[in-house]
Amino acid sequence: MSNRPLRLVLVVTRLWLPVLIAVVGAVAIVVGHGNSPMAAAGVGLIIVGLIVWMVNWMFRMSVASNRDREREEAAREYFDRHGRWPDE
Repeated sequence: MSNRPLRLVLVVTRLWLPVLIAVVGAVAIVVGHGNSPMAAAGVGLIIVGLIVWMVNWMFRMSVASNRDREREEAAREYFDRHGRWPDE
């Protein structure tokens, strides 16, 4: 099975969903003429788009951090078996 559909879902969720939310918010501000409940909702949507992007970014940083920990653990196990670090 190809990873292409999964990759597409990730790109849409990580990038295009927050952009779409923010664009809808900007349109609501313009349509609401900057001084109406619709404009206020547009500001809220822009903030929501930013939050969605930040949550995705923090998740990716968490996954990268876990990979770093796994590499460090493997290096420590290697050290325990061989008495030296793997890159020495």
